[in-house]
Amino acid sequence: QLQLVESGGGLVQPGGSLRLSCAASGFTLDNDYIGWFRQAPGKEREGISCISTRTGSPCYRDSVKGRFTISRDNGKNTVYLQMNSLKPEDTAVYYCAVPRPFINPLRLLPDDYTYWGQGTQVTVSS
Repeated sequence: QLQLVESGGGLVQPGGSLRLSCAASGFTLDNDYIGWFRQAPGKEREGISCISTRTGSPCYRDSVKGRFTISRDNGKNTVYLQMNSLKPEDTAVYYCAVPRPFINPLRLLPDDYTYWGQGTQVTVSS
């Protein structure tokens, strides 16, 4: 059964860093995209980054460009999200997911994705 499990969240001060992991089981991460999303309290879920697990080609939401870096380790069946220069507005639950068939994963629309993990909480606060 296909499953994604996020980890690595926590409490960090503004300007700090965290690395999130998205571990996949039940399928092999070598020929698909993985997307990272987040949802802050009272706000809609938004897509922030994606990566082609075949080529490593990334995509980013403008608000995280230059601060977040997505990568993958196909040998470990895991996708990572390195988050630097964190801001209080980055506080949210972070999720990873797989795109549905025949959609453009680069649009980073939550409705285009499925097999959501349980999420990991990131809190940026002093």
